Amino acid sequence: MVEKVLIANRGEIALRIVRSCRELGIATVAVFSTVDKKALHVQLADEAVCVGDSLSNKSYLNIPNILAAATSRGVDAIHPGYGFLAENDKFAEMCNDHGIVFIGPSPKAIRSMGDKSTAKETMEAVGVPTVPGSKGLLSNIDEAYKLADDIGYPVIIKATAGGGGRGMRLVENADNLDKMFKAAQGEAEAAFGNDGLYMEKFIRKPRHVEIQILADRSGNVEWINFLMVDQLPKPGVIS
Repeated sequence: MVEKVLIANRGEIALRIVRSCRELGIATVAVFSTVDKKALHVQLADEAVCVGDSLSNKSYLNIPNILAAATSRGVDAIHPGYGFLAENDKFAEMCNDHGIVFIGPSPKAIRSMGDKSTAKETMEAVGVPTVPGSKGLLSNIDEAYKLADDIGYPVIIKATAGGGGRGMRLVENADNLDKMFKAAQGEAEAAFGNDGLYMEKFIRKPRHVEIQILADRSGNVEWINFLMVDQLPKPGVIS
């Protein structure tokens, strides 16, 4: 039975978890960076621990500090929210090693689907059609130039650990590739602590279908949302 949860996130995400835990009678521990010490999620949680400086890789992505906070406060589980460490298989494994429940997918599931480049390989392995692009991560800018020439412009560079449009850049021609590659790499490192990039052919006016699925360890599976968008915003706009 989970009685205390550490929330390894911030802002609106953390507030939702605080509210849900409160409704379930579960105590909460917020973590925060030095710049967030007066944030609302810190004030509303039952306990709060500073885990580092303002940069996310020194606080919300700082696994040793977060695990130290969890063990010192005697939590039963860690909820990563989404973003940050939510799709970090090593973090999920380390939680298990410390006897702490990781509220999320198993490390194996995260390795298969959490990383976008690996997720694409997983889909290809079972015969799902995918957009032409790199086989795994791009090793350097020279490989990016060669691949873009092979599949044809425009191409899109994506962060393998990305989400919400961060670490994503549209490249219309070779003149902009080096600039966009470095921009995507820098943003991915700052946002996710992972600067890995892959590339795909950019498809104009795509149709996007998304289904969110919720499953538990007992084999119960529910779909909870269905979304279809005729055309997504241009990646360069949501950077």
